[in-house]
Amino acid sequence: MRTTFHLRIAACILPAFCVCGTLPAQQNVASASVAAAGGSGWSPAKAAAYLDKRSTWWISWPSSARDHGTFCVSCHTATPFSLGRAALRGSLGETAPSANEQKVIDSVTKRVRMWHDVDPFYTDQARGLPKASESRGTESILNSLILVWRDVPTGHLSADARLALDNMWALQIKAPDMNGAWAWLQFHNAPFEGDSQFYGNSLAAVAIGSAPDDYQSEPAAQAGIKLLRGWLEKNMDAQTPLDRVVLLWASTKLRGLLTPEQQAKIVAETVAMQREDGGFSMASMIPGWKRHDNTPIDSASDGYATGLVAYALEQLGLPQGQASLKGALGWLKRSQVESDGRWPAVSMNNNRPVLSDTGLFMSDAATAYAVLALTNAPEK
Repeated sequence: MRTTFHLRIAACILPAFCVCGTLPAQQNVASASVAAAGGSGWSPAKAAAYLDKRSTWWISWPSSARDHGTFCVSCHTATPFSLGRAALRGSLGETAPSANEQKVIDSVTKRVRMWHDVDPFYTDQARGLPKASESRGTESILNSLILVWRDVPTGHLSADARLALDNMWALQIKAPDMNGAWAWLQFHNAPFEGDSQFYGNSLAAVAIGSAPDDYQSEPAAQAGIKLLRGWLEKNMDAQTPLDRVVLLWASTKLRGLLTPEQQAKIVAETVAMQREDGGFSMASMIPGWKRHDNTPIDSASDGYATGLVAYALEQLGLPQGQASLKGALGWLKRSQVESDGRWPAVSMNNNRPVLSDTGLFMSDAATAYAVLALTNAPEK
């Protein structure tokens, strides 16, 4: 994300909002320049190589390790990787999940099956209240999204995905002001790099609405869905334009989440923020945000905002969004970094060295959403 799509979006998230925590402060470094591939094409093979390389690092990074031989499912790397890498199979002639996709699925499945035995990603003892409940809520949503996404091509909901959804529903809050929501990790790094509870709950709606076998029509899910719809609708006007794009995406999956008029309003406000080059910028779609280190935020078009917007517009398919979609896809086709296959995006919270492992977090999410948009484009 951030959807977004964010993508946003959450179990180990930046600076790192993670269902993994914060990283040591880094010195301010000017953003590295990126050389776009140019032309109108893009390379699925290079995109896959970038995503695979980054997921290999994430899976082996000591800071992402968790108990029982599992690892954190981050909003910026592991979760977007699972969504975007799967979308590349057709272009690459693959018939099964890649090795790293399978490692993510295996880790998530293990934690889902051992839900009451594994530790939260963050404990109250180590991080203070209410980190355990925030960790559980965040992880339950991401686990559900990853396993449902794995099941969508099969047309059937697996037992593990259903168990993940059951774990998620058990944590839905039923209390004033939070009625229908899930707790979400807070590390004071909004917008995408953590802290956007609205982003996370919109992803829950994506998972529920995407689940095969028409899961969203099952009687047992109706009460929870009604509460979630109510919470999202109640809080949507207070969100950033970028978070409302994630809601727009969710509304294409969970029936009745938004009215056609509400969808059209979000589309109109979104396309009005498109830049002359056809792209979208996180900086302009999260107005007024200031970095922790007080460095200027890059206002150029970026892969995360552009990919997320394009993917949401594709899923919706409204006529008034088609011209904007064409421009966004054009930007994405031109803006893959030729040297390593990523799409550029930078932290909204700190001016990290762009090509450092932590500095690439936002490019991880950007690349996944760019791939989703390009592989689902009406004209590829």
